Amino acid sequence: MAENRSAAGPPVAGWKAASAEGAGAVPETHRGGVPVSNGNCSGSDAGRRVQNESRCESPKWESTGSDSAAKAIPRRSSLIKDGSRASRERKKTVSFSSSLSEKKISSAADCIHSMVEGSELKKIRPNSRVYQRYYLLDTGLQALCWEPSKKESDKARISLASIREVRTGRNTETFRTSGVYEQISEDCAFSIIYGDIYESLDLVANSSEVANIWVTGLRYLMQYGKHALDMLASSQDSLRLSWLEQLFSSAADSRRQGDIEEAGIRLQSAIKLIQSVNPGVSGGKVEHRFKELQRIRERMSGLTIDNGSGPTDHSDNKKLTGRNERVTKEDFIEVFHDFCTRPEIYFLLVQFSSNKEFLDTKDLMRFLEAEQGMAQVSEETSLKLIHSHEPSEEGRQQGFLSLDGFTSYLTSSECHLFDRDHDIVCQDMTQPLSHYYINSSHNTYLIEDQIQGQSDISGYIRALKMGCRCVEVDIWDGPDGEPLVCTGHTLSTPLVLRCVLEAIGKFAFVASDYPLILCIENHCSLQQQKVLWQHLIRILKDKLYTDDPDEMAPYLLSPHALRHRILVKGKKFVSGSDGDDGEVSEEDEGAELSQRIKAANSGVTPGGGEKEMVQKSVTFTAAPQTNSPLHLPPKHFQLLKELSDLVTLCRSVRFVDFPTSSKSQKPWELCSFHESLAVRLAGESPGDFVNHNKHFLSRVYPSLKRIDSSNMNPQDLWKCGCQIVSMNFQTAGLMMDLNTAWFRQNGNCGYVLRPAIMRQEVSYFSADTRDTVPGVSPQLLHVKVISGQNLPKPRGSGAKGDVVDPYVYVEIHGIPADCTERRTRTVSQNGDNPIFDESFEFQINLPELAMVRFVVLDDDFIGDEFIGQYTIPLECVQPGYRHVPLQSLTGEDLPHAKLFVHVALTNRRGGGKPHKRGLSVRKARKGRDYTALRDLGVRAVDEVFKMAAPLLREATDLRGNMQNSVAVFRELCGVSAVANLMQCILALSSRVSGPEGTPLLLFDLRDHYPTLEPQGALPDVLRRVVSTYEMMVQASRAVMELSDEIHDRILHIQATAMQFHEKLQNLAMKEGVKGSKISRAVENFSWNITILKGQADLLKHAKTEVQENMKQVHDAALTGNLTKEGLGIRRVCSQTRRGHDDKTHNQS
Repeated sequence: MAENRSAAGPPVAGWKAASAEGAGAVPETHRGGVPVSNGNCSGSDAGRRVQNESRCESPKWESTGSDSAAKAIPRRSSLIKDGSRASRERKKTVSFSSSLSEKKISSAADCIHSMVEGSELKKIRPNSRVYQRYYLLDTGLQALCWEPSKKESDKARISLASIREVRTGRNTETFRTSGVYEQISEDCAFSIIYGDIYESLDLVANSSEVANIWVTGLRYLMQYGKHALDMLASSQDSLRLSWLEQLFSSAADSRRQGDIEEAGIRLQSAIKLIQSVNPGVSGGKVEHRFKELQRIRERMSGLTIDNGSGPTDHSDNKKLTGRNERVTKEDFIEVFHDFCTRPEIYFLLVQFSSNKEFLDTKDLMRFLEAEQGMAQVSEETSLKLIHSHEPSEEGRQQGFLSLDGFTSYLTSSECHLFDRDHDIVCQDMTQPLSHYYINSSHNTYLIEDQIQGQSDISGYIRALKMGCRCVEVDIWDGPDGEPLVCTGHTLSTPLVLRCVLEAIGKFAFVASDYPLILCIENHCSLQQQKVLWQHLIRILKDKLYTDDPDEMAPYLLSPHALRHRILVKGKKFVSGSDGDDGEVSEEDEGAELSQRIKAANSGVTPGGGEKEMVQKSVTFTAAPQTNSPLHLPPKHFQLLKELSDLVTLCRSVRFVDFPTSSKSQKPWELCSFHESLAVRLAGESPGDFVNHNKHFLSRVYPSLKRIDSSNMNPQDLWKCGCQIVSMNFQTAGLMMDLNTAWFRQNGNCGYVLRPAIMRQEVSYFSADTRDTVPGVSPQLLHVKVISGQNLPKPRGSGAKGDVVDPYVYVEIHGIPADCTERRTRTVSQNGDNPIFDESFEFQINLPELAMVRFVVLDDDFIGDEFIGQYTIPLECVQPGYRHVPLQSLTGEDLPHAKLFVHVALTNRRGGGKPHKRGLSVRKARKGRDYTALRDLGVRAVDEVFKMAAPLLREATDLRGNMQNSVAVFRELCGVSAVANLMQCILALSSRVSGPEGTPLLLFDLRDHYPTLEPQGALPDVLRRVVSTYEMMVQASRAVMELSDEIHDRILHIQATAMQFHEKLQNLAMKEGVKGSKISRAVENFSWNITILKGQADLLKHAKTEVQENMKQVHDAALTGNLTKEGLGIRRVCSQTRRGHDDKTHNQS
């Protein structure tokens, strides 16, 4: 289902339009505690504006007292030698963002100006000592200097001409081996590589923005050398300036068009122009800023004219008063800069633009391929994107993407975190019904609480439009022979059954073509059951599925085979028992609730009225239930045969225990579980629950204690494979966020294929595991929360004003081993564009069942802290730089409210395979962790499994050697642990130039495995790069050449072992295995089969990974101009791509 998005489309139309004109739910508690902040860098000089932004904290680094700065010589034993100029107070976990009157960084000139003023930075030494020094650029822009220092002044400097590379992050040997590595923020660290022997100066800034300023400024000076000053003078972002001048001119009043320079444009026109670029900004804030600027200019003008001679009337100069308020061009450009400049996007732009103020088509190609993970990118792709997003005519004509165009692209739907491939059905829909999670609603007719809540047909319409595929109809006898839908013996208002069925019939397949399960809880007399049957036949007609199930089929039909059909779930006569009483089993919570409320109300005094009845009902149902629904006495009632015949594939049966179900339950029989029973079974027998759900549908309904219509956590049941977890759709909050997000991943069709390990006939999986899952490769998710935009005040907040102090939680929901959360620091008093710049890593052990949730909260709240959230299945996350549209508590999009994040994920294009620090230390094979097979105690079977042991070791070594060599090469390239090989080669291309600018290393791309060839004498660091690359190619070649044979042999052994599956228990008994040891043997058999299948799959994935790695090396060598005869190769490659694009276009 397409979602409403606030992302801006192509900006030009919006600007043209502006120019022409210028002319009620129960919330759920979010959390109980507050984890420790991830802050890693200490505070900054309070006297410098740029160092007050995005402050990174680390308590371990703080000086011991406020007088530390006054000490002439710190103690030698101290870890940190504080060279700060002044003491300062630090507020932990809080950063301070700039006010509107402070200029935002948006050019190299801004960066260099800040560097000349200087910054306090921490210098990391190989001995793990940390020295705090004041670094600055000399006014001639020739050298980097620092103070205080024991060195002579001429030695406490590095000539800019000697700098080889400016490297971001903790990516040098000094950082990696430092004892304070874990305390250092990746986003605040950078290194300057200089001199003939590639020495490194490793620094940590007080904020990510300070680090970005130094990296950007130094790279600019390296790029342009002695011509830097001339470049700075001539490159004041001319694209933006000329475009803004045109924008301003086009908005001038037609009556005053001849006098634009002096008269300016109307204030409201100027405000709307700015809002057309940044729709989320408040018009009041923009107007206030214009008037503030005008007052400043008036005061400056007054000082000049009066020269202190006395008061003067300046009423003639006040242009922003009255109905004809006007704005000058200079003020418009300055205010536009304030509200429409995002420094974090500027720093990203110059990272890929070779320090230009714009991206050309090649720069953009590099960004799309290396960061956004786009495949088959060509210059035509870049040009198309530029024409869609670049606002300036000059930029579109020249193929340049300016800062404003780049911002437009990054905030568009093309850079949404959610992968649009999942907007349509994208999973295999031909598997048995029991292999899918099914979107399910509880007591669908209720739109409030369970006892007094109102019933409404809109409950069904809303649920069906949201993709719900299982609705409940609780039917009771009504007056005049017409059945009613309601919760029995409560104060909920009844609905006429006929109207409910008409709504279901009309909306059943609006959002999804796949089968709808109609859960009928029948409490009617035989007479009204007849009416019920007649309504079903008349209204739903041929949509009803009434074919008898195939008695010999081991599984149910697939969703594909049951498209546009309604399956009735309910009681059914046992074969050969026509006319017998039917029994309502424990899953009928309507009957259970009715019994409990009857018992509660039996003591109501005559004339006590509704209030007393409700109070007793609520007290009774909310009280702890000592007896589970399993032990309530069954209720008997007469069931109409015609109604029984409508139930075919979803026959309700009573659950006894797992052994009973395994022996006697049929695939078309369905058990319903009370929430408390299901949670208990999930805790006591997680493996049995998973195996039960491989063949049979399980429905879980909420506890009767949830009279407020709160929701259980669906993940607690999904991890056991339960397909139908009934949710109260009317109640917003975390649990409903998880449910709604989960079912978006397959076109919102209401069906999601369960993880493979839950569908395989023989597999080992425990739902409560807190460790890795056998046979599943864990993935490492790297999330960097960069910034937020237009964050509103919490709706229920009692605080005055509209200022917020936002912070962000990143939560992982899944199996217990994956559930965790991390939070950013708080940004004080800034909801417009708070900068967080914090990175987190999460190990995901079962990616197929994991979800990521971003929650934005207000740290300075009264009454309500919730600002917004966004929840997404891990399978739908797109790597790269993405914007996250925030949603309200009730699921609606918050207008223009977003988070800006960077995401990288293991084995996914656009983000490399991260590794734990220290992985580059080559482990001996004896030190490697090998997955062990388990003995069953059955000789014949154990002998088969023993044949696989050496193959599993060889497969693990092949994968480990390849991945280890990639990690070592990545480290030597000086990129972060989440970088892919394309990013490695592009980083390498920036520092392999010889004395005359010729590359010292080139790739020969004629072979399937590109070779890296020296072009002369190499320094030691580049020789290590070459040798490490050769090791990586050698390990990759081994995977490609050996993996297929090992893969096939492992699967052959698995197939041989599976021949023992059916007779395993008999074989065990023959060899004297008895009692619990038989169960253990069966469990170990499942473990071994899972390991064999999993290791074979991992080996297959490793081969795919090698192919992707070599492709990335090939493409990056072309992009980075590191190829022998590069032009010829690039031209062939480009023609191939263009030919492919043309062919696709012609076919379409």
